[in-house]
Amino acid sequence: MAELNLDDLAVFVRVVDCGGFASAARELGEPTSTVSRAITRLEDKSGVRLLHRTTRSVRPTTEGQELYASIAPAVTTLRGAAQSLEPSSQKPKGRLRVTAPNDLCSSFLSDVIVAFLERYPLVSLDFTLTNQQSNLVGEGFDVALRAAARLSDSSLVARRLGDLELRLYTSPKYAKKYGVPGSLEDLHRHKCIVFRATDLVRTWALKGAAGDTNLQIRGRVGGDDFSFTRAIIIAGGGIGILPHINSAADEHSGRLVRVLPEYHLRGATLYLLYPSIRNVPTRVTAFRDFIIEAFDGWSARRDEAASLA
Repeated sequence: MAELNLDDLAVFVRVVDCGGFASAARELGEPTSTVSRAITRLEDKSGVRLLHRTTRSVRPTTEGQELYASIAPAVTTLRGAAQSLEPSSQKPKGRLRVTAPNDLCSSFLSDVIVAFLERYPLVSLDFTLTNQQSNLVGEGFDVALRAAARLSDSSLVARRLGDLELRLYTSPKYAKKYGVPGSLEDLHRHKCIVFRATDLVRTWALKGAAGDTNLQIRGRVGGDDFSFTRAIIIAGGGIGILPHINSAADEHSGRLVRVLPEYHLRGATLYLLYPSIRNVPTRVTAFRDFIIEAFDGWSARRDEAASLA
């Protein structure tokens, strides 16, 4: 048998570990075609087929399983040794594919993204904005930001950023025309904007110093996107709930007015997720750490403001 290229063997191990050419290429920072050629060279030199390829999956043949079992431990050891020798100042680079909620990116994250790009000029960010939970591995994402009550995919590495707080808001235009409620009971006399309501009816689980209150609200307008809800409220459509992290800048500028500030609602928990804990690209760890730092800083400022109120 001809001598096999060690780099090609390392690529083969990565393809088996990742379960596909595209995923392996993303982790290696190489085009998929480069990974495919490496496997073809191995198969040509060894004279056997190492991988079964279908439109949905890539898995090793019997010969591929035997080769993987014999070389994977050595490749992992060599990879770890090489990484331990890499300078800690290695610069993150390459394209980072991120999926995140629409409203989070149009508010809080926009400033964070610009600051990240200034710190890491060799990284490019490719965002897909959706409120749906994407399949990170299947759709080729490196990182996801998700707001959820709980996570269903235990195969992902999850970093909990914190709980989101919802507050009641209206616009100066609406407040001038209709006034603002002085109590929870007054809310029933106002036009309300409801988020993800059934037949425009939603129960607001309000928390306050006097205790928790469940208030059933019938809305005049409803929607399933906080960006839409925010736009309707700012336009003078009524009173609604919004995540504070998305509304703090509007509240500070006066575009939004907080209503019944002694009450709030607990929202979902914000998570940062990525597919693997092993051999995470530096661009992923850099983005992860930057987002964690930004959210921690924002939470600290929010808590300080609350203590002074």
